[in-house]
Amino acid sequence: MPVLHAIVLGIVQGLSEFLPISSSGHLILVPELFEWNELVNRPQLNKTFDVALHIGTLVAALWYFRKDLGRYAAAGLRTIRTRQIRTTDERLAWLLLLSAVPGAIVGAALSSTIDKELGDPVLIGVMLVVFGVVLWFADRLAGSRPTESFGTRDAIVMGVAQALALQPGISRSGVTMSVGRWLHFDRAAAARLSFLMSIPIIGGAALYKAVDVLTGRGIPDDFVEPMIWGTIASGVSGFVAIAGLLRLITTKSFAPFVVYRIVFGIGVIVIFATGLR
Repeated sequence: MPVLHAIVLGIVQGLSEFLPISSSGHLILVPELFEWNELVNRPQLNKTFDVALHIGTLVAALWYFRKDLGRYAAAGLRTIRTRQIRTTDERLAWLLLLSAVPGAIVGAALSSTIDKELGDPVLIGVMLVVFGVVLWFADRLAGSRPTESFGTRDAIVMGVAQALALQPGISRSGVTMSVGRWLHFDRAAAARLSFLMSIPIIGGAALYKAVDVLTGRGIPDDFVEPMIWGTIASGVSGFVAIAGLLRLITTKSFAPFVVYRIVFGIGVIVIFATGLR
C-alpha cells in the first residue's frame, strides 16, 4: 500500500469521523472513486488498517477531551466506591457508557452483514443525501439545553441513533447531532455530546476488531509504514476536525455540511448508478 494512499485515507477518516459526513461511507467511496485496490482482496489487512485509523481518531478525541474525561473517570470510580450517583460528572460518566450499548449490540450482532451487504456506493450516496436533509431539518429546531442536562432518555435515544450509523453514509456524528438538536440541545452541546459519545463506541469497536486481527497472520513488513502514517494522519486530522467544528458552530449552522452531503451524495449516485466511473 503506498504511503500516500494511507495518509489520504487517514485524513479522510479523521475528518469524516467527527464532521457529520460519514467516515465509513468515505472510506469505501474514496478508494472506489480513485480505484485504489490495495485492500480489496486482502480483507484481513483491510480490518487491520481500519483498526489503526480508528485508534488514531480515538487518541485525538481522548487528547482533546482529556480534562473532561479525567473528571468523568474519577467521578465514575467514586460512584463504584460510594454506590451513589450524586453529581453531574458522576451521572454523565455512566450515561456516556450507556449511550454506547445499542451500537455495541447491533455492531456485534450484524458485523458480517454490515461488511458484506451495506457497502454499495449507490446506497451510501442515498444515505448521504437523506441524512443530510435530516441534519438540515434538525438544525433548524430551537434548542438551548447545555451538555450538563444530558439524561437517561437522551443517552438511550442518541445511543439508538448512533447504532443506525453502522450503515455507511448515515454518519455517526451527523445522526447523533441531529437527534441532539431534536432533543433541544444547543449546537455546541449536541456536537460535544456526539464527540464524547464517540469515545466508548470507537474504543469498543477498535478493540472488537483488534481481537479478530490478532487471530490472523500478523502484519506484513511492507504494510507497517503505511499503517503508522495512516494512524498519525487520522489522529491529527481528527483533532483538527473536533476543534474546528466546535469553533465553527458557535457562530454558524451545520449548513455547509448539509450542502456537501447532498452534492457529494448526488454525485456518487450518478457516477456509480450510470457507470460513469
